[in-house]
Amino acid sequence: MSELALVTGASSGIGRAFAERLAGDGYDLVVVARRRDRLEELAERLPTAVQIVEADLSSPEGMDAVAGICAARPLTMLVNNAGVAHYMPLADLPAAKARELTNVKVVAPTLLTRAAVGGMIARGTGTIVTVAGMLAFSGPAPASPPPRAVYAGTLAYAVTMAQTLHAEVADTGVRVHVVCPGVVATEFHTVQGMDLSAVPRMSADDVVSATLAGIALGEAVIAPGVEDPRLLPAVFDAELAAFGGQSPAVASRYRTR
Repeated sequence: MSELALVTGASSGIGRAFAERLAGDGYDLVVVARRRDRLEELAERLPTAVQIVEADLSSPEGMDAVAGICAARPLTMLVNNAGVAHYMPLADLPAAKARELTNVKVVAPTLLTRAAVGGMIARGTGTIVTVAGMLAFSGPAPASPPPRAVYAGTLAYAVTMAQTLHAEVADTGVRVHVVCPGVVATEFHTVQGMDLSAVPRMSADDVVSATLAGIALGEAVIAPGVEDPRLLPAVFDAELAAFGGQSPAVASRYRTR
């Protein structure tokens, strides 16, 4: 039986690069995006069997349709890549855009992962990759344009969920990873009206290559642009120290009365 991967946001950018690389490695594919014409053009170029799924992962109907495929098909790999940005101050973010962003970046990956992981556990194998970004670690930074509190928060969710699930399925044969690139040369920022042509950027192909290398290394959190391999473990060690440093007593600095 051929290996089978489902890739969301496959019509462009990192998702398209994942689809092309995995097909080149012999995977059959389920490619998901809102733009059927782009998926059809992609499918014509790939050397393996490709199922096209036109779906909007910001809608319950789109999520349910793709989750149904994740549950029914024997996926070897799930790549949660679909994304939207909507960079703007939270006070100015329309409710509809806030809902779209959190649905695409939080709810959909959660439901698709939930649908896929049970079958992977039963088969004793499988890989789940969620594409986040280094903005997941930007919370302590001073405010800087463009404002993006909700977007950065969704990426932080992806990191914590992947780390927690990675540990949860550690003995099942299923591997869980989150990849956190920096600025990538795709149309992602262009659709926000941002010109980053003068900014050094990683290619989508490099993100995919680094992800596959990080999977082989067993890294739950893969940071393609971070040269020093000690940096992220130091962050996570500090988080665990804070988590382990709690007690039932109120800390002395909060005892004001």
